[in-house]
This record gives sequence, C-alpha cells and structure tokens, in this order.
Amino acid sequence: MEIPIYFSKALGLNMPSSHTLLLFYSLSLSLSLHRVGAAPMMAATLVQSGLFPPALQINPRRVGMQNKRRSPPFVLSVLADNNNSSLEIISEPPKTVYNDSWFDRLAINHLSNALQTSTGFKSEKSGYEGLIEAATMASQKFSPIKQREVVMQTLDAYPKPILSLMKKLLPPSKFSREFFAAFTTIFFAWLVGPCQVKESEFEGRIEKNVVHIPKCRFLEGTNCVGMCTNLCKMPSQAFIKEFVGVPVNMVPNFDDMSCEMIFGEEPPPQSLDPAFAQPCYKQCKATIKRNHKNCTD
Repeated sequence: MEIPIYFSKALGLNMPSSHTLLLFYSLSLSLSLHRVGAAPMMAATLVQSGLFPPALQINPRRVGMQNKRRSPPFVLSVLADNNNSSLEIISEPPKTVYNDSWFDRLAINHLSNALQTSTGFKSEKSGYEGLIEAATMASQKFSPIKQREVVMQTLDAYPKPILSLMKKLLPPSKFSREFFAAFTTIFFAWLVGPCQVKESEFEGRIEKNVVHIPKCRFLEGTNCVGMCTNLCKMPSQAFIKEFVGVPVNMVPNFDDMSCEMIFGEEPPPQSLDPAFAQPCYKQCKATIKRNHKNCTD
C-alpha cells in the first residue's frame, strides 16, 4: 500500500455495495436483528470532482483507502411506565464498522493523542474509540467555548508552513473551493466517514464545492449534538477559514446524521444557526452526565 505524494495524481476508488437484510421477530413485542454487509466506501476523488483527467486513476487496493462498513445486530428495547398504561419502544441503531487502513489508523491516533494532550485527559482505548472517549471527556469537563479552544489548540499540531503555503497558492476561487472539497473527501474520510463531492450554485454558477457526508462517523460515535457543534463544526469552520483562507459552512442533519461542508459559504451567526436550536439525542451520554436538556449550551 502507498499514499500518493503529489495531489495532482488522482485516486480512483471503486464503490462496492451490497446489502443483506435479516429480520427475526420473537418473544413479546419487538426484537429485530439487522445486519448490513459492505456499504459504499469513500466515494469522491479528485477525478470525480472534475479537477483532473481520469487517466491518472490508481488502483485503490494499492493505496489502502477502502473503508468497508458493516453493521452488527441490534435489539429494540421495550420500556413500560410504572402504571403499565403505555409502552415506548426505543431503538438503538446499529453502529457502522469501519475497516481502517494503516494510514487511517495513523491519522486517527495522531489526532486522538493531540486531543488528549490538549485536554489533559488520558484514554486507555486506542483508535477511533480513544478519540471518541477523549472528546467525550472534554465535552463533560469544559464549557462550549473552552471545548472549541481546546480543539483549535489540538489542530495547531498540523504543520503551519504547509497550511500557509496552501493559503498563499490557493486564494479563494472556483478552483480552490473545488480543490479543498475534493481534498477533504480523500484525506479526511478516516475522520468523518465516506463522503463525496456534490455540485451547488455559487454566485450564479455551478461548482463542485460541497462535501456530502451520508453518515458522519464522529456524530455517530459521539451520539451528541453538542459535541458535533462544539468539538467539530465551530472549530473546524474557524480553523479552515483562518489557516486555509476559504470560508466553509458545515450543515449537519441530526435526523439522519449526514452533513454537508459548503466551501466558499460563510456560516451564519450562532444565534441564527439551526444547528444550535436542535435538542440533543435522548440517549446522549454527555447530556445525561451533565444533566442538561441541550448539550450545545
């Protein structure tokens, strides 16, 4: 396996997809098992973004960028009130399982260790579980403003000379917006999950400046609206604009856990951002421990 050195060489990735469904009902009320096989992996590449010709495609097995997702069985829980007058079925959806490459694991551990250093917390877990645990501890310990500061401090670990060079060579333009969208789908799928470039209208013309994330890995792992907004959305928007020079608006959909990153679009003020009007999930562990109805506060 090898990682391309020059971004001018596009990575061509196949998209195998197969789904198997097994439903089994027994006992009282509901108990279902849901099993899903390999699902779409990281879908967008520099070739698909239209920035480079398809002749430069590379076999994905050689670059180790495949992510296969598999969902284990899950059980529907049945809860009754004390008076037995009503029943409520609460389902816990199956977690997506990722087959991380060595490059993915390297990037995940680097970010996890940097976050643990910034927060002062130490996680005994490794890989993405360690990253989620460190993020959860930060959300429970710090205020929303402090959480964003901690993430910005963590992101300082990225080499500033390279970021400054990219900012200088790629000023805001159609090319830079499309480049950073394609760049995100290739080199940050380990963080957010498989994603793809989409078109949108920008200043009266069509551009491929949107990154669509069908199911955000971080949001699924944390299961917390506040951790999404305070540990991902807000600091990422600020970091990208400050050090890359391109504004980006991250628009999460908390119903299906998808998200869109719109490069070139200024995010709305927090008071007008719909993401901050969203209550957290009922099963959010951070909300339960902090005894808050809305963990974005």
